[in-house]
Amino acid sequence: MPPPHIEARPTTDFAKEGLFNLLATRVDFDQVNALDLFSGTGSISLELVSRGCKSVTAIEQNEKHCAFIRKTCADLKINSLLLIRADVFKFMERARFRYDLIFADPPYMLKELTDLPDLVLGKGLLADDGLFVLEHSAKQKFDAHPNFVEHRNYGNVNFSFFRNRQE
Repeated sequence: MPPPHIEARPTTDFAKEGLFNLLATRVDFDQVNALDLFSGTGSISLELVSRGCKSVTAIEQNEKHCAFIRKTCADLKINSLLLIRADVFKFMERARFRYDLIFADPPYMLKELTDLPDLVLGKGLLADDGLFVLEHSAKQKFDAHPNFVEHRNYGNVNFSFFRNRQE
């Protein structure tokens, strides 16, 4: 449980369970290099580590959140999570690695939220057969996006899934 000074809105346990049950049918975790954008409390990153991902990189800008993730990793003796304290958009500009699974849980009020699929896919961060999962509120709809695959909702939490499309 995150302490009160954490401002992130963690993905609910109900939504996380639904998401990972779905992902388990679509990805082979031990073959996955994963990227968690807007990591917040790190719960998605830690779940990816626990599922045996080949590598997990978490990007979080807020130092209090990073400190919480570092402490949680230390408490759980996890040393396989690469935590980078950075602005997500600056990270995406510099990143040269391609990921098999990218998860993003931005603040729901983030003005660039609807641009994230284009930004992530346009930067070449997603492997050719990779999957990008965006968590968002019910206000956003992505089904008209050319790379959209499917939408799932778990209570008030919505996930839209995207894949690279070949021209």
